[in-house]
Amino acid sequence: MIKFLLIFTIVLSLNASNILSYNIYDRTDRVDVMITFDTPYSGVIRQSTTESKIIIKLTDAQIESSKLKKISSKFLHSLSITPMAGYTQIVASVPSSTKLKASKTSDAYGLRLRFTNVLSPKAKQNTLANSNLLSSLPTKKSDGIEQSYYIVIGILIIGIFILFFIKKKITPKTQQKKTNSWLFKESSSPEQTQNAKQALNTDDNVSIRFQKNIDSNNSVVMLDFMNQSYLVLMGKSNILLDKFTDNKPATQADFETILQNRHQELEDFLQTPNSEQKEPLQAYKERAASIAYDV
Repeated sequence: MIKFLLIFTIVLSLNASNILSYNIYDRTDRVDVMITFDTPYSGVIRQSTTESKIIIKLTDAQIESSKLKKISSKFLHSLSITPMAGYTQIVASVPSSTKLKASKTSDAYGLRLRFTNVLSPKAKQNTLANSNLLSSLPTKKSDGIEQSYYIVIGILIIGIFILFFIKKKITPKTQQKKTNSWLFKESSSPEQTQNAKQALNTDDNVSIRFQKNIDSNNSVVMLDFMNQSYLVLMGKSNILLDKFTDNKPATQADFETILQNRHQELEDFLQTPNSEQKEPLQAYKERAASIAYDV
């Protein structure tokens, strides 16, 4: 009987895989124990757990002598490997929150024992709650940048309309200032004088001595009629301003001086509402003729 047991043990030892080495890798989130065999390991791995220990039995695995390794890790405190009859026993001293996961390499020459933390039910609940909270948080829509772009464009358009409105309010004043400087313009060109003659429809008894365009609608004209000269404002308002007999202006400079002296008076006439009735040129002729004959 003893011989039979001895023979059986020898047969088992011949079929068993021998443990050549083991290495411990301490990571921040786990501890890995790598065991290397001399032949592909085909035995059965059995595991049992107590409050502070995890016991692993590797059937058909042998090691020459017992091994003990202390580890300062939050996942594994110590590891012992002991040869037993027909198997090898590995005892890991671990915290109660540590779990074990065993897996072979693809060629079965290696075995990895991974020690990691086990989340408690409360911790799992908190993790799930945090995950749900993150998923329920509002996220910015993908078109947020596009909406901001449209807002900026809208503000720019509003600003352009405001500037245009202000410019429209200021423009009349600017044009009025330009109109007030009509006395400093150059004398009328021959073409403008010819146009004025055609507009007046003058005959041989009436001639234009001098002319000054105030703006595009009004001009001041010095007319010669029956040995007298008449200063007339023509355009939107046809007004006889003055007459000259002996002190007629002889040069353009004299005419400009008269206009300078009557600057304010002419401005007052120009600002008269357009609804005021215009006096036709023929009335000026008749008035001038009556004045000439009365003299």
